[in-house]
Amino acid sequence: MSTQAKPAPRASHTQGRLQQRRVQFDWSQTPLHWLPQQPFTSHFINEINLLLPAGEFWFCKLYNQALPLVRDAKLREDVQGFIRQEAMHARAHDGAIAEYLSAHGIETESYMRRMNWLFEVALADAPFGRRLPRLAQRQWLLFRLGLVAAIEHMTCVLGKYALENRRWDALGADPVLLDLIRWHGAEEVEHRCVAFDLYRHLGGSYPTRYYLMTISFPVVFGLWVAGAAHLMRQDPLFAAKRPSVLRPWIWLEWQRQAKAGLLPSVFWLAGQELRYLNPWYHPEREASTAQALAYLDSSPAAQRLAA
Repeated sequence: MSTQAKPAPRASHTQGRLQQRRVQFDWSQTPLHWLPQQPFTSHFINEINLLLPAGEFWFCKLYNQALPLVRDAKLREDVQGFIRQEAMHARAHDGAIAEYLSAHGIETESYMRRMNWLFEVALADAPFGRRLPRLAQRQWLLFRLGLVAAIEHMTCVLGKYALENRRWDALGADPVLLDLIRWHGAEEVEHRCVAFDLYRHLGGSYPTRYYLMTISFPVVFGLWVAGAAHLMRQDPLFAAKRPSVLRPWIWLEWQRQAKAGLLPSVFWLAGQELRYLNPWYHPEREASTAQALAYLDSSPAAQRLAA
């Protein structure tokens, strides 16, 4: 009796072809408190402009290294599209720093130096300047790809939140910054499967995925709060609070803002992250590509590109 071999699982779960949308944003009319009467939320979300560029350029560098190892043609195309989209995200947030935050007198260099150190020294090909033995280089690459996969789960969750939050619209949010957040969030939803597919394709295991999430979740959100505190310390409205990642006030205020529908709750986010630890998890089921594409088809920045 002959038995048929089981077909190999598909390497790519990304629908269609990922395209780079070369968007541009005009920051000349965007106020620092882009969400009217909500300075805490404005700074808290503005912090993504500081947090993301160094990491996204690092993603691109890492994925260019991984590209020759990809054996599946569709997944290789996905990775190339992912690189192009992440590069555009980094440039857009760099533009927000240079043309928006700096125009309002916000100092960003000291925080950006810390972010550059994290990605260019601690997570470099030669971490802390120490060249790895050849046998360890592949494992170090896979470890970092696993970090990206865990982070991309977070960005997918946050992207979906941004697409669905209507409280910001009701409060009269600045349309340019709101478009930046939703355009970026929509593309994170659109390419949500790529990092996970690549990690598994190159041999990433479930136990490793488990501990990489336990590392990345507290680090990413700790950096987010630290960056938000850095922005708030430069705002006279928060002078008496002395914002810091180590002071309870900023965490308690985050939760208060979340109850008002202005930010995702840290507890809600923790619950979203726990799904990543499910052995049967796959980002394909986390969000809707159709919802993301619907926004991208109506995004003011993307429409200017089309025009």
